[in-house]
Formats: sequence, structure tokens, C-alpha cells
Amino acid sequence: MLKQKLNYVPDSSVLFEKIAHEEWAIFLDSGKPAGNYGRYDIMVARPFITITIRNHRAYVAQNETTTSFLEDDPFSLLKRVMATYNSHSNNELNIPFSGGAIGYFGYDLARYLEVLAETAQDAADMPEMSIGIYDWAVVVDHDEQTTWLVSQGHDPSTKDAWQDLCHLFDEPSPVSHLGMSNSSAKDSFKVDGSKLERTVCSNLDLADYSAAFDRIKRYIIEGDCYQVNLAQRFSVKAQGDAWVAYKKLREISPAPFMAYMNLHQCQVLSGSPERFLQVVNQHVETRPIKGTRTRAADAVQDALNAKELVDSLKDQAENLMIVDLLRNDISKNCEIGSVKTPNLFNLQSFVNVHHLVSIVTGTLSADKTSIDLLRGCFPGGSITGAPKLRAMQIIEELEPHRRGLYCGSIGYIGFDGNMDTNIAIRSIVYANNEISFYAGGGIVADSEMLKEYTETWDKAASMLKLMQYFGAEIEYHSLNPNNALQPTAS
Repeated sequence: MLKQKLNYVPDSSVLFEKIAHEEWAIFLDSGKPAGNYGRYDIMVARPFITITIRNHRAYVAQNETTTSFLEDDPFSLLKRVMATYNSHSNNELNIPFSGGAIGYFGYDLARYLEVLAETAQDAADMPEMSIGIYDWAVVVDHDEQTTWLVSQGHDPSTKDAWQDLCHLFDEPSPVSHLGMSNSSAKDSFKVDGSKLERTVCSNLDLADYSAAFDRIKRYIIEGDCYQVNLAQRFSVKAQGDAWVAYKKLREISPAPFMAYMNLHQCQVLSGSPERFLQVVNQHVETRPIKGTRTRAADAVQDALNAKELVDSLKDQAENLMIVDLLRNDISKNCEIGSVKTPNLFNLQSFVNVHHLVSIVTGTLSADKTSIDLLRGCFPGGSITGAPKLRAMQIIEELEPHRRGLYCGSIGYIGFDGNMDTNIAIRSIVYANNEISFYAGGGIVADSEMLKEYTETWDKAASMLKLMQYFGAEIEYHSLNPNNALQPTAS
């Protein structure tokens, strides 16, 4: 195992900036120093294998050769590739990752696991899965204030490039983005054109959302399901450097499971607050989020909003539905009797919303891998509804567009078998000069349409603010007078 201690900097984006514009560069970002909950940042580039899945076809690139073949189980393909490589322990350095798979698993991988109709439009036209296999990584531990460049040595070219990598990440940054003026940032990335062209559009206006909401209510009454996550898609044309936009996003709304991905077909800017699945030495953890209240500018009102959420029997019941679903999902690959729920309905407060977060744990069975666990739980129940399959069928029927990355997952699976992934909510895709993102919420029997519709806008607030900062027009539809985050004039 190759390892080099680097100088610690509190803002890891300064380090990632050195590779941010390389294709397949990925930054798994804890949101530090502004965020409160994260600990580690992971930066990678130059994968020695890439795996892309599109329409049941796999494209595996290695040694400048791409092999294409039909593939009906992308998770099994990734498992086969990862099984080729062993791992040295990370325990000596107390870091979570020293090489392995990093990338995204799109929501529409569900189509490889379940039979779903194909009625929603594929607006993003992006792969269902994009994964790189990385031999080296820069890992920052903000608790210990250490930074390591590490490699498992599976790619022969790493050893030849090692001294150059050490020099690249240890040399002072010539220009820190912290010194970038607002005007230069806005020149580097912008939403441009006429007022109409700069207006962020949604694929569900209030009337469309109301009709879909009513249909879900009928499904619940008829016994098809007891919770469905309904989301709207926002989009606007843009141009420029997405990395500049991501730096502004992490300033506006830091979160513990953020990510930036510079992929061939798109850039991904994720501000996710939600962990999907973590595995550390066979210990499994998932942290579903269900239950939301907006933040308020007034401290007294903000505390009242938080208390209302904590005391809400409706939100507790909604959270518990997903906890039960996830207990069932992780038990498919965990030891019998090991699945526990040590925490229910914890309050976590982020920049624009308060959330209820629960924790479910288990012990991965000795004959199972992290990829088996991911496959058995995919996509995350907190963003589908319950029962999961029927909820996904209803989502396909009622949402005009396929979700693509939204409500899929971003994260890593190490050569050592450890894994950490997010739920890809609060996540932006930038492709073909278009920014797109989604916001949704769970609908249950006693949900109220206007409150649920407003909640989607509250959840989108940080992304809407980001777009407005770069010149977009926002026709804000939140009906909550206490929302502190209504977009203001640029």
C-alpha cells in the first residue's frame, strides 16, 4: 500500500480544485468546514476501469479499450469486477477508503430489478450507472485534521506517477476559489438569455401536482399502497463551469453527503443530507429521512417549527413506515436477528429545512457483500414509498419524467468491502447546457395537498437560490409565510 501524508486544509475543495476538471474526477464531500455533521472527504481521478450502463448494455473501459455487451444485472457485473482485487487494511491510517469503486447508481436501475412500465419521458438521457474503479485517493479526516494520499497499487501506472501525485497535492494552490469575486464566479457559470429563457420551469404545476396527489390518495384508500413519494422536476438552461456552481452550492447549503462528479456525459452537483447505506467491517447502517419542516428567519418561529416536527404523530408514522421497509430490505443480506433500530425520529437541522432522521443497523452476513446489500435495498425506500414496488409503479404513472440520478445513490465501495452511499436528493445534473433537479415528498392518508406541494419547494430552496445567484428567474410557489429561504433579488 502506497501512502503519503499531505498538508491538512480545512476546506478540501482547495485540494480537489487541482483535479476538478479532469474527466471522471469525483469529490465525496462532507460539507466541511461550514457543515456540522460530516467528517471525511474523498477525492479521486484517473480511474483505471470505468463501467457505464445504458439500456441494458454495459460499457467497460480499461487500458484504452472499451468492451460493450448486454448486461441484465449491473450490480452483479460490478461485483465480478471488484472481486478481482484484494485490499490492504485502512485501519492503520483510520481512513474509510483507499481505493475501489466510486460513482452513481441511478434510480432507473430499478428497472433491472423489477418489472416497471415505461411511460415517463427520459429527459436526462444519461446512463443508469456510471462507476469508476480508482487505484488512488486523497482522504481528508476533519476530526483528526489529517490528509492522506493512498493507493492499493492495483494499477501499475500509479507507482510511476506517485511522486507527481504527491507533488500535485502538496504544492500550494495558486488560486483559491475563496478569493474568487462574485462577478468572476458569475462570469464562469451563468443562466443567460431572455427573462422567459432564464425562468426555472417545473414539470408539475400546482394543478398537475394536485391531480397526481388526488390519484395517490385514491390508491391509498383502495389499498394499493400506504405511502408514495411524489416529486417535481425543475430545469433551466445554463452554460459554463459546473465546478464554479458547485462551490457556490456548498457555500449556500452544506450537507454531510455532498458530491461533485465530472463525468463524460454530465456533471453532478449533489447536496444530499441523507445516508443510504454504510458498511464498516460488516456493520450495516442506514439513516432514512422522513418528516420535514421549513427553517424560519425568526429564531422563535424556527424553534416552533422544529418542535412541531418532533411532536408530529403524522411525521413519526411516516418515518416509521420507511424504517420498517428498510429493516426488511437490509435483513435480506444481514445475519438473522441482527437488525436493530437504535434511534428513532432524531431531529437534524440543515440550512433550509428541519428533518426527522432514524437509524437502522445490522450485521452483514458472512457470505454476502456490500454490493449484495446495495442491490437488495435499491432504490432506497425513503424516496419511493411503501410497499416499494407498487409505489414505484405509481411514480412511473404520475411523474412526467424518469428520475435518472434523482433518488438513486452516490458513494464508494472499497476494495476492502466497506461502503458508504447517499440518497441522491438535493442533487443537480448539468448536461447539454441544462440544469435539472427534483424535489419531492412522501404522501400518506392524512397528507394535505397544499402543504405537500409547498414542501417540495422548501426542499428545492437551496438549488433555486443557487440558480438565482447565477441569473435565473424564480417564480416561487411556496405557500409558507414563515419560509426564510424564499429567493430574493440577485
